[in-house]
Amino acid sequence: MPTVEAPIVAVTVYPQQARVTRRCRARLDAGPRLTFAGLPLALDPGSVRVTGTGPALITGVDVRTERHPEPADAALRALVEQRRADQATIDAVSDDEAAAAMKVELLTSTAKRSGGSFAKALAAGTVEPDRVSTVTEALGSRLAEALKARRRLTDQLTQLRDDLAALDRRIAAHSAQSEKDSTSVVVELEITEPEGEAKLELSYVVPSASWEPGYDIRVHGTDVAVTSYGLVSQHTGEDWPECELALSTARPANTVVVPELRPWYLDRVQPVQARGRVAFNAAALGGAPDGARAERLAAPAPAMAPRFAELEQGTTAVTYRPSRPVAVPSGAQGHRTTLARLDLTAELGYVTAPVLAQEAYLRAKVVNTSEHALRPGRASVFHDAEFVGTTRVEAWAPGEDLELALGVDDRIRVERELVRRTASKATLSGQKRREAEYRITVTNHSPRDAVVSVLDQAPVSRDDTITVRDVRTSPEPAEASELGEFTWRLALPPGGKGEVTLSFRVDVTKGVELSGWRE
Repeated sequence: MPTVEAPIVAVTVYPQQARVTRRCRARLDAGPRLTFAGLPLALDPGSVRVTGTGPALITGVDVRTERHPEPADAALRALVEQRRADQATIDAVSDDEAAAAMKVELLTSTAKRSGGSFAKALAAGTVEPDRVSTVTEALGSRLAEALKARRRLTDQLTQLRDDLAALDRRIAAHSAQSEKDSTSVVVELEITEPEGEAKLELSYVVPSASWEPGYDIRVHGTDVAVTSYGLVSQHTGEDWPECELALSTARPANTVVVPELRPWYLDRVQPVQARGRVAFNAAALGGAPDGARAERLAAPAPAMAPRFAELEQGTTAVTYRPSRPVAVPSGAQGHRTTLARLDLTAELGYVTAPVLAQEAYLRAKVVNTSEHALRPGRASVFHDAEFVGTTRVEAWAPGEDLELALGVDDRIRVERELVRRTASKATLSGQKRREAEYRITVTNHSPRDAVVSVLDQAPVSRDDTITVRDVRTSPEPAEASELGEFTWRLALPPGGKGEVTLSFRVDVTKGVELSGWRE
């Protein structure tokens, strides 16, 4: 049964799985059966589809599991063969090093023995000094060459062993996601022209593949650039070469069930009667389809302009097709590909809550004026060229706004001080009374106008014996809540200053100890 070579030509990655497409040409004179071998063991047999063109009809498709004594993954087999060759090289170099070490040892012992002999001969006058000098130089030269050769072989052996250790780590990582066994697809054909050629396309769905969105958000003045990218991860056991890669937000389900309502019965509780045996109660069973899940998106934009993916809007899903073929090896985690860029406009402002921290935070409010519905994902936020931090972008639909914190601006100075505090006792009722007044001062030292939202609060009682009275604010806050929270908005020109005051009184019944008070 002939086996066809069908390389991967396209991959569509879904949030939790991937559809792989292979294509091949096959001569029909080899017989009516063709086999696609070495496919992932975990592929979904129900997702296998075979189509083709040529002088033949597809009469059957059979999915089989193949058992192998060695890893079915060709890439893993190649790594194992490479390890055998590298180990043989190490053994040969190790032998050379041992021979070089023996040569050094032999020359060293010869030099020691000849040194003693020459000393005696010189003392007896039986040898000329020139002869001793010639032999000594020859031995020294050969010993130096032997030491140099041994050192070179030792260094080479160390490097080879380091390379082998790195290869072992690659094999271990690959083995963790590879199976010894594999799947094959056998295609039955009815041939009309035995001398002809057929073009076949095989597609199947595999688990252990996914993609999630990520973003780079760059704020420059009031301009906001949102670049989305896709992070592809796959542990399918087969490498995806450079091919047509598509990222889809669709979520194919193994079973699709249309929900149907069942009668909702109400009945009277029947008394339980004791019996010798356990009574069996039958319950109505109902199925529910898998719930739909949320979506995401992702990517960055440096000085060199990036290429973006083509966008295809479907009825219920969006598909992104990168502008160039993309290779994703098995074991890849977070392989990044750029998808799209949105150019938006931000409304900048400051917010400060000096009761917590006397600092002003720059904040950007961005409205999604594009047609893109962004999926939830992690975003890196940049203010001009500075990295501000990371945030989580939730599902962001067209027309919705998003608030981004851009860090502390030290040019907006904030001060909150206690300007009045009294504690007394009412003469008639015996109630304890406390009064406090706070003043918040905000100064704009930046070169441009600033709108600062100032947040503060008055206490709220949770006990009838404690009453908060005479809450006064100046100026009137833009927002106030029943929980004692106030928001003022100060429009400050460069060098401008604004003030906010908040005062209140707390009455406590005689004999009650107050908790939660703060200055």
